[in-house]
Amino acid sequence: MMGYLKEFLTQINNRDFHKFLVLWEEYCTSDTVDAEEFSQLLKAVKASDLAKHFGQIIETALPLWKTIEDPQQSYEIVRLLIDLQTTNSPILADLTMETLQKYHGQDPKFNERLRLAGLRNKENFQGAISKYDLLAHMVKGNAVFHTGGWGTGEIMDVSMVREHLMIEFENVSGRKDLSFANAFKTLIPLPHTHFLARRFADPDKLEKEGREDPVALIKLLLHDMGPKTAAEIKDELCELVIPEKDWTKWWQAARAKIKKDPMIETPDSLREPFYLRKAELSTEERLKNAMHNKTDVGQIIQTTYNFVRDTPGALKNPDTKQSLQQKLTQLLELRDLADDQLLQIHLLLEQFFGYKPSESQIAQIIKSNSAIEQLIQHIDIIAFKKRAMVAIKEYRKDWSQLFLSLLFTIPQSQLRDYLLKELNQAETRKLLEAKLKDLLYDPASAPEMFVWYFQKIIHEDDENLPYQNKEGQGLFFESFFILFHAIENHGEYKELLKKIYNLLSGKRYALVRQILQGTSLEFTKEFLLLASKCQTLTDHDMKILRSLAEVVHPSLAAPKGRKGTVKEEEDHEIWTTEEGYLKIQDRIKQIGTVEMVENAREIEAARALGDLRENSEFKFAQERRARLQSELKTLSEQLNRARIITPDDIHADEVGVGSVVNVVDPQGKHTQYTILGPWDANPEQNILSFNSKLAQSMIGKKKGETVSFRDEKFQIVGLGSYLKQ
Repeated sequence: MMGYLKEFLTQINNRDFHKFLVLWEEYCTSDTVDAEEFSQLLKAVKASDLAKHFGQIIETALPLWKTIEDPQQSYEIVRLLIDLQTTNSPILADLTMETLQKYHGQDPKFNERLRLAGLRNKENFQGAISKYDLLAHMVKGNAVFHTGGWGTGEIMDVSMVREHLMIEFENVSGRKDLSFANAFKTLIPLPHTHFLARRFADPDKLEKEGREDPVALIKLLLHDMGPKTAAEIKDELCELVIPEKDWTKWWQAARAKIKKDPMIETPDSLREPFYLRKAELSTEERLKNAMHNKTDVGQIIQTTYNFVRDTPGALKNPDTKQSLQQKLTQLLELRDLADDQLLQIHLLLEQFFGYKPSESQIAQIIKSNSAIEQLIQHIDIIAFKKRAMVAIKEYRKDWSQLFLSLLFTIPQSQLRDYLLKELNQAETRKLLEAKLKDLLYDPASAPEMFVWYFQKIIHEDDENLPYQNKEGQGLFFESFFILFHAIENHGEYKELLKKIYNLLSGKRYALVRQILQGTSLEFTKEFLLLASKCQTLTDHDMKILRSLAEVVHPSLAAPKGRKGTVKEEEDHEIWTTEEGYLKIQDRIKQIGTVEMVENAREIEAARALGDLRENSEFKFAQERRARLQSELKTLSEQLNRARIITPDDIHADEVGVGSVVNVVDPQGKHTQYTILGPWDANPEQNILSFNSKLAQSMIGKKKGETVSFRDEKFQIVGLGSYLKQ
């Protein structure tokens, strides 16, 4: 990356003109200037809040401009300087005229275009060169870009007499008639080879090229659009060039290739942009850049791995190979290395440098470490995590317990697959089943793991996994909705909640159709009850779920002669504590006074972006409004049916709402359950909803009686009141 640009961009983003000016004064002392860096700097200033201030000192840039020898680069810099200038000084006026005369003096319409560009009286000629370029570009069939949000457009007609032109844009419907004055303010000319022009003219061809050579497409984008973050690249390509359904897979493959391309500088974090280099870096230069300011052991390990993996043929260079190997062996001599660092260094040397560590070195680390799970978590390189797990199975007798724990804490799916495969063997399957049973009863204890395993048992048919049969899928499906409801109001699970909803509603609710086929009436009723408590599901979602349930069990349909369907849950009271009642009241207030107001602003902001038919922000904002309205309606209706539990409602001699029930299983394990309404339910604290299957199996039972639930029996050994705790 060019020397000054990053620091300039930092000050521009911070809107700190004082520090920018100090840096600019230092920059101006240079005898020569990198034209590409200079151009990108001026473009960044032009798009920032500092443009007006910088326009007052634009003449200080002229000595730098004079050092540029390339005619095309010199012209571009002058054009940008005149775009930014605000003094309209005679020096700048003469420079503008000289430049246009030099590059366009032979133009038959030269004088007419000078007049239109504002150079006749020289009183206000800001942007005059850009205006002239646009006038020269105003030819039928040429492409332009609208800076006000209309996107790329094609010129359909030009009238020099009326000083108007007709353009068809990508983001607005119909042809737009623009005056030259408005065009000067909003249009940028695009050559036919420009990324935006090609995307507008023939996106299918661009998609084909992008699939065949994704790196070439990214280079075109960066060359024409400047540095872009991964998110900004997605904004430019996703759906418009690469279909959204294919984006993730395409980008993963593209990014892997981009990392190996010597012309593209890949950022270290998601917030930083990709840059297109001016020239290809040598292997030694790439290594030097990669290792720059890397002093931490973990950084050196990660950088070495990434560099060797992403730089084809890097180790074929003897000097590069020797340099890296020497750096790693020097690390081994450090006294304060953590076990995870020591292990990764050995694995790096083994995998890439032909170094064979003795078995005892790896075995000793794995056997002696008392916090082996933390060691695995501290390893950043996924391939080395897997290698360490293989060593755990080889060298530790307690590997099965460690694998069970890691299965529930490791986030990477490929590592979970390995752990699951090893645990799903004859000698450890019962341990796996017991752990999954706990997850089934308390899905909120490991939400990510629950969703991952649920997908495994419903989508994969070639593995003999626990709970993969029809009954097991049904049990997990019920817990799926319990989890859905449990995490709805937890911000940290926003992405997981979206994943759950998409899993449920995807392919026209294919999952629901699959699970409900062949299930009992009791199961289907329970499913509808659990689904009704999920606030994210709209009335439309619930209508579809009920219709799918009625296909399997026609008896669920509303009786003839009555309009609509019957929601059984609407016919009875909703038991709740005073805290639960107030919580729902607060939620209703939050929706009505805060979230609906925020959503209205989102809709208006999205509406201002242009064509509503192709406006994803507007679509998402509308969908959110529908969910909020549905939730508000449902909660308001439920609040009208709410009944706060009082001492008179709690029976001392039998299980009912408000009861605290102590049970013991055949192994002698004691568990205490509290039975309240759905608003107060919390599986993590053994607080059951009155409507849940487990609670219903206890209702009416007395002390000393036995409760049967899911092939297990429990004896009630104590009864109490929730209000007396």
